[in-house]
Amino acid sequence: MKRRDLLQSLPAAAWIPAANWLSSLQEKTAAGQTSTAVYELRVYHTFEGKLDDLLRRFRDHTMQFFEKHGIRNVAYWTPVDEPLKGRTLFYILAHPSREAATANWNAFRNDPEWQDVQKKSEANGKLVEKVDSTFLTLTDFSPPLH
Repeated sequence: MKRRDLLQSLPAAAWIPAANWLSSLQEKTAAGQTSTAVYELRVYHTFEGKLDDLLRRFRDHTMQFFEKHGIRNVAYWTPVDEPLKGRTLFYILAHPSREAATANWNAFRNDPEWQDVQKKSEANGKLVEKVDSTFLTLTDFSPPLH
């Protein structure tokens, strides 16, 4: 599935939680300044039979570590159709800026507690074969965010 097709297939309601967060960031900026907030669309392609292990790691650990390091969880999806069904995780994160995203990801990856969780979750082999990451910003014609 092409990234463009994926984005077009996501229901508009899926973007509302992130839109609310970005809207609050924009309201906090000084008059005349624009927010540099960004979304990050991430796609994890898992090894055969490893999606459930990855979902468990996200549910039990990863999401909390993201928040600990300033990475805001927006929404998570798994495909219902082949060929991605059962082996792919799509999710969106929000960051105050691209620079903050870089700093937060570095802090997350270097967290000894996270490294321990990751190591334990991969005791029977790596979970993720490939990661795609795309940074996004709202367009000037996006509907008002409430």
